[in-house]
Amino acid sequence: MTAAFAKQEIESALANRFGPAFQRREKRPAEVLSTGVVEIDAFLHGIPRGAITEIVGTVSSGRTSLLLSVLSAATTKEETCALVDASDTFDVSSAKIARVDLDRVLWVRCNNRLESAFKATDLLLQSGGFGLVVLNLTDVAAKHARRIVSSWWFRFRRAIENTPTALLVVTPVACVRSCAGMVLEVNNEAAVWLTTTVSTLNSSDARLIDRKAETKCANHLSLVTEPTQQPGPHGLLPTHSRLLRGIRVQVNQERPASWTGGPVKFSTHSSI
Repeated sequence: MTAAFAKQEIESALANRFGPAFQRREKRPAEVLSTGVVEIDAFLHGIPRGAITEIVGTVSSGRTSLLLSVLSAATTKEETCALVDASDTFDVSSAKIARVDLDRVLWVRCNNRLESAFKATDLLLQSGGFGLVVLNLTDVAAKHARRIVSSWWFRFRRAIENTPTALLVVTPVACVRSCAGMVLEVNNEAAVWLTTTVSTLNSSDARLIDRKAETKCANHLSLVTEPTQQPGPHGLLPTHSRLLRGIRVQVNQERPASWTGGPVKFSTHSSI
């Protein structure tokens, strides 16, 4: 009884002197931002706000498909987004096809200047007002990504905690380390090829002619559209992306380790 009374006296004295600074706050449920991929949202419920989410994957692993899906889901819900592009590799046409509302995306091009990319990201996070900020490091060499000093990640984590902003970092190798609230590793499980009957290579213009291609495909995120070219003398003149229509992606959650549902798989169309 005496201990409880003493505790109450201390709390009262702290409240009188420092106001609400030492008051206990109830922990709110984590707010999330949808990834736009039903299979992933079924397990993860989305990307956590107020935290750093890292998407790790090599070339053609599905990382760009997942990135565009997140941007599409965010802009569809009228979120204001920012994309810091370290290597200027963001494809606007693919983003439009993935139904990203580009009027709600601030695209910051850094012309292969890694330090400028981090400074721009810092300014965006400190300014607030963005529901999603993406730091795209996909084309940064792995050896350079590993050398990024941890102080940047600690600074970013501190800037967005207890805010509605989600920071998405797309990297070729894991480099955010302990500052990441969630790490997703994406892998290309298999290529999805169309069934073709006759394919010839026209040496005059080096175009691949697909005489007969299967056009029915499953319902999934599409990053390519049907070609608009008119049929030529040899029949349909599609681009080579009609032969390789997409990939099957496997997503593993590396951090946190509480997810026990196993890997998530989804299919995506992507241009080559």
